[in-house]
Amino acid sequence: MDSVAFEDVSVSFSQEEWALLAPSQKKLYRDVMQETFKNLASIEAIRERDSVKVKKVVNVQKTSVPISV
Repeated sequence: MDSVAFEDVSVSFSQEEWALLAPSQKKLYRDVMQETFKNLASIEAIRERDSVKVKKVVNVQKTSVPISV
């Protein structure tokens, strides 16, 4: 899976463009960008958690001693 950065899904305005937005548009922009950031942070947390799980499994497999009967 390819990585996604905040810059990949965000929208940037120049100062001139920002000045043309109505207060309600600015609020909507802030709300959407905040939600987007939270979603990306959540995805990253899940990815890190899964990565730790994989590393633990790999470490256990490397340190396991075969039992002969």
